[in-house]
Order: sequence, then C-alpha cells, then structure tokens
Amino acid sequence: MSRDIVNSYCATLPGAEVSDPWGGGHDAWKVGGKMFASVGAMDQGVSVKTPSIEDAQLLIEMERAVKAPYFHRSWVMLPWGLVGEDEIKERLLTSYGIIRSGLTKKAQEALGPMPEA
Repeated sequence: MSRDIVNSYCATLPGAEVSDPWGGGHDAWKVGGKMFASVGAMDQGVSVKTPSIEDAQLLIEMERAVKAPYFHRSWVMLPWGLVGEDEIKERLLTSYGIIRSGLTKKAQEALGPMPEA
C-alpha cells in the first residue's frame, strides 16, 4: 500500500478533495472541508478517523494501527505494510463516512449516495 493507492482510492469518493494545508508534502483528504484521511510528508502510512477513542485504542492494542501523531485520540495511523490494501480501503471509507455524516443534510444530499465497500 502506498500514498499513490490511497490518493487514487480517495479520489473516487464523492466530494473528496486533497490539499496540503501544512505545506511540505502532506496529502490531506477532506469532504465538505473536513479531513478524513492524511498521508504525512514522511510517507509512513495513512491516518484515518475511527468511530471512537475506544475503537482507536482497540485497533492499536490489536496491532492493526498505531497512534496517529498530532491527531485526536480517535484517529489512528495505518503504517504501510502493517495491514493489507483491502483493510486500508475499508478504514478510509469508514473515516470518510464518519466525517460525511457530520455534514449538514443538504451537503450530504449534494454528494449523492454513500459509496459501498
């Protein structure tokens, strides 16, 4: 799994946009102006939001993820090579869905239907 694969997948999600808000080569994926995934400049993996702090902690304890540096405790980083491409795509879609669900109903409707796994 790599930055290119993450970027290719995220680009298929309705309304997803990439930017480099901190400069220096970060890829921050957002929907409705709110971030759902980030690949840092050091390109060690992708950080995603989980449904809760408890979910994030469980993934870390199961050694499926590590703490995402600089992010809230409900975020984890999936280092390259730790989990497979399918799991990373599933976690990207989950993170996207969490952020998307926090948008206004009007904004959600404008994006069209939620993609399926």
